Amino acid sequence: MMKQEIRFSGFGGQGIILMGHILGKAGVLDGKDVTLTKSYGPEARGGACSTDIIISNSRINYPQVRNPDVLISMSQSALDTYLPTLDDDGILIIDTGLVETERESIGLPATKIAEEEIGLRMVANIVMLGYFAAKTGYVGKDAMKDAIESLVPSGTEEKNINAFEIGYRWGKK
Repeated sequence: MMKQEIRFSGFGGQGIILMGHILGKAGVLDGKDVTLTKSYGPEARGGACSTDIIISNSRINYPQVRNPDVLISMSQSALDTYLPTLDDDGILIIDTGLVETERESIGLPATKIAEEEIGLRMVANIVMLGYFAAKTGYVGKDAMKDAIESLVPSGTEEKNINAFEIGYRWGKK
């Protein structure tokens, strides 16, 4: 039985909640059971936020992520807040341009890549999703792309798919 608990974390305005919705929809498209919960501070933009996803090949009996198997952090404050919850042998994925840690981690400078290669800082979350998808294989690449196309704002699909592909290539390196 495959059951994975994932926590995306960052600050409001980075698209952390959207990341969870995309991964959740991709999981459903792949025929898996999925739960999603989200948390964000009262200040919304700029405040700490997270999205928790559970993806399973069987029924999910408890919807809360307790100790994620994977923690993705796109801000230092989010890492500082959520790192203690990461399972001891869990995978830590960081935006290396925004986050520093002593803990063993993998990652890429997602925000810098989004700015330099796409010219749009706001797709850094999708670059990170591509990287995550390539590194974990929890959901299929086609399901991720379908979910992105259906959930991003109309007119931004091409830039977002491009961002996903760039992140995916980084993940396959």
